Amino acid sequence: MKLIGTTVAAIALTFSGLAFADSSNAGDVEKGKEIAAGVCAGCHNPDGNSTIPIYPVLAGQEPGYTAKQLNDFKAAEGEVAKRDSQIMAPMVATLSEDDIVNVAAYYAQQKPQPGTVSDASLVEEGKRLYQGGNLLNDIPACSSCHSPNGQGIPPHYPRIDGQHPGYVLSQLQAFRQGTRKNDTNETMQTIVSRMSEQEMKAVSEYIATLR
Repeated sequence: MKLIGTTVAAIALTFSGLAFADSSNAGDVEKGKEIAAGVCAGCHNPDGNSTIPIYPVLAGQEPGYTAKQLNDFKAAEGEVAKRDSQIMAPMVATLSEDDIVNVAAYYAQQKPQPGTVSDASLVEEGKRLYQGGNLLNDIPACSSCHSPNGQGIPPHYPRIDGQHPGYVLSQLQAFRQGTRKNDTNETMQTIVSRMSEQEMKAVSEYIATLR
């Protein structure tokens, strides 16, 4: 698929006009705060700034994206969840649709903290891949969907700036292994199938430096 870079960029532009219309402030922030302090705080901290590298930072994330992810952890009867997680599945099982909207609205209003690199030697390689991709292997620049500064194109392409390298790497691996299948038009599954383990690690480190 030689045109994958162009295709990804086209998808991003197609959704960008609709994305911000979906990024409303709907939801009761105070009720969301209560849920975050109870159900979510153990892994993500009360304000969504997780300090545990395997759990994502949720602070500042676009609410439509967060809500979609929470819903995707739920499996319909007789089906497998689009995001397979033994940790998240029981957490979201007790949440109503209103709860999900509320907690997503709360996290969207929190300020994310700067990320931390775990292997500085990979940052420059990750920067090249994030900004320019790898044309030899038909890997598009990550910035084409997630923006140069990692702010993303909500709600389909999330904010990733400052995210934990360990978490980013785990999600790239999940897309490759097929345990996560909720990406738009299978874009991420296609991209990671062309990435080496080294490239996935490098870009994960660079993402932590974005602001």
